[in-house]
Amino acid sequence: MTRLLPPVVPATPADVAIATGIITEAFHNLEAAAWLVEEPLERYQTMRGQFRILVEHALDHGEAHLLADQSAIAIWMHHDQTPAPEPYDYDQRLAEACGQHTQRFRILDQLLHDHHPAEPAHHHLAFLAVLPPWQATGRGSALLAHHQQHLDTTETPAYLEASSPRSRDLYTRFGYRTAGQPFRLPDGPAFWPMWRQPHPAATDAPGHPLTATGSDPATH
Repeated sequence: MTRLLPPVVPATPADVAIATGIITEAFHNLEAAAWLVEEPLERYQTMRGQFRILVEHALDHGEAHLLADQSAIAIWMHHDQTPAPEPYDYDQRLAEACGQHTQRFRILDQLLHDHHPAEPAHHHLAFLAVLPPWQATGRGSALLAHHQQHLDTTETPAYLEASSPRSRDLYTRFGYRTAGQPFRLPDGPAFWPMWRQPHPAATDAPGHPLTATGSDPATH
């Protein structure tokens, strides 16, 4: 039986708190999150502060899509000939949010920046997050397929960083291919850069569900 999923709706600045909460819950147990902040409660609080900065910025310089039941969100950044600026007063706000862990967040930021392709113009899947009780229910797939229809129509490539071999393999089912060697946090987990060429003739995304999508803690 096909499960009927909630519709995809655009996120707005009024949804910052909701979006931040979804991403924090979904990403809390990732290896990269534990590398950033080891203690679980402190990790939750610290990551929530940092994610809020990034969500606010993304809503100004990209686009975000929620499922109507607020169980999942996808955030895409637009990378074109005019690069988006850093989040407003980022260094100060990052230090306030992350405290003693700030340097680790800066290392991750720099690592992702150094491996991000400068061209051609593309959309970057910065966050794809599903609340834990709803993972493996097709919600991540629905959000991914929704925007990929737009990417195919406009002939726009896409980029993301997969944070595990499992998520890498799942994204492959949606047309993404590894774009170079994986890169790694110091003494920490690896990320796989992935690129998707548009498919203008496509009308439907491949029919494989993207499950457990708290998978990609990209930060910009």
